[in-house]
Amino acid sequence: MTVLWEKEINGKWFRLVENSIVAEPVEAIVNAANENLAHGGGVAGLISRAGGPQIQRESDRLAPVKTGTAVHTSAGTLPFRAVIHAVGPVWRGGGRGEAELLTSAVRSALSLAAELGLERISLPAISTGIFGYPLAPAIEVIAGAVTRFLQGESALREVRLCEFSPAKAGEIAAILRSRP
Repeated sequence: MTVLWEKEINGKWFRLVENSIVAEPVEAIVNAANENLAHGGGVAGLISRAGGPQIQRESDRLAPVKTGTAVHTSAGTLPFRAVIHAVGPVWRGGGRGEAELLTSAVRSALSLAAELGLERISLPAISTGIFGYPLAPAIEVIAGAVTRFLQGESALREVRLCEFSPAKAGEIAAILRSRP
């Protein structure tokens, strides 16, 4: 695990790490989910395979989940208190409320973590995989949502943006470093 970027916000930390999300040293991880909570591929598939069939069984009982919202399940056999499933938008060119939906998905995941009394969570770059959201605008939206949330009062002390691919993590780091 490598920390590529970090920023202190209101006594709390927002960090970018290069790591597998299932190996993160946090209390909960966020899954980049689809509305049906069908965890077949990408980050969702990785989490579901690593945590065992219990995550999918619990997800089946919660689905469907509206885009822009989040729900949680147990972490199955993973060493977390919960898996938070945030449903980000599919990219359709940027004119169909994608930024608002992505902001809402991140905010919903962070709010749910705070409601669960969690202090440390890790999330992926929601919607930037098979949902096709371009990386730079997605990271701007995600970073803005995390920053605004950490400026407020909550139990969360650390939010980690986690990326496994060294190349993509490097791109994200460059985007975050260029922000004010």
